[in-house]
Amino acid sequence: MADNKKNIVVLGGAGFVGSHLCDELVKYHHVICVDDFISGEQKNIDHLLRDPNFEFIKHNMVEPLELETLPELERFKLKVYGVAEVYNLACPTSVKDFEKDRIITLETNGWGTRNGLEIARQYKSKFLHFSSSVVYGGRTDDVKVFTEDYWGHVDFLSPRACYDEGRRFAETQVVTYRDVYGLDAKIVRVFRAYGPRMKLFDGQMLPDFITDALENKELVIYGDKTFSTSLVYVSDVVDAAIKLMESEEHGPINIGGVDDYNLYEVAQQIVTMTGSRSSILFKDPLLFMTPLGIPDISRAKDLLGWLPVVSLAEGLRQTIDYTQAEKGMVRN
Repeated sequence: MADNKKNIVVLGGAGFVGSHLCDELVKYHHVICVDDFISGEQKNIDHLLRDPNFEFIKHNMVEPLELETLPELERFKLKVYGVAEVYNLACPTSVKDFEKDRIITLETNGWGTRNGLEIARQYKSKFLHFSSSVVYGGRTDDVKVFTEDYWGHVDFLSPRACYDEGRRFAETQVVTYRDVYGLDAKIVRVFRAYGPRMKLFDGQMLPDFITDALENKELVIYGDKTFSTSLVYVSDVVDAAIKLMESEEHGPINIGGVDDYNLYEVAQQIVTMTGSRSSILFKDPLLFMTPLGIPDISRAKDLLGWLPVVSLAEGLRQTIDYTQAEKGMVRN
């Protein structure tokens, strides 16, 4: 390519993690961001729309996508230069709308992943699939730390199965395409990430903690005082994904924080950092928000040279600053 920039497709690029990935990739490459705003948001990519190296395509990946038929992509000369890389983050992740989105979640894990893989097969692209720690199921009394070879325990008939088992099937598709078509297809399993651009007022506890603390409202934990979780800042996730894409590794590789944070203590920390007068309240667990395990990140460290570098205090501060700026403009 004349300007040495690769054409890169980011499916689900207007979502929380996807938009941060677009921010990093567009510094050096041409980025084609595909999203349908089911759980992503246009405001996450508004600042990129005037960048000549960025193009947004509104499309639901449940339907096939023929990139070369789109006139807005002509400047990237796909017929000549093709697509070098495809990052697949397309999947609804709304807590509040999980029940409503169960069918589209099922379809996206199935057809959506397949259609992304077909793009990669057409252009002989590298393909990186963003999977999730939910493929292991929940933590148990016997197993709290998950290695990549742990098969886990997922109830494939549960109300959550469209997501949990769906993420497993998506991985199966990735490995099958790699085996059958020789596709350079990779899998990263992301544990609970947080940071700016998490959807507000959606049942995600950390941004809701911050929003409610800023308004001196009760902070609600959907669980009891023992609810704990790993947390990894979004920039660390993006760094790991790019390292994996550039490597010869295929994964799956766990990406997440290795500390087990008690959510009650995190909520208290947010109250302190915001100078809030809020109290903390416990309610019944939500279907999509459950205690998950902690990642063993030995593979990421040994094979990619990756470790999370953003501390919880620093990550919370950046997330608080973002939420404070945004919360007044997005309340429904």
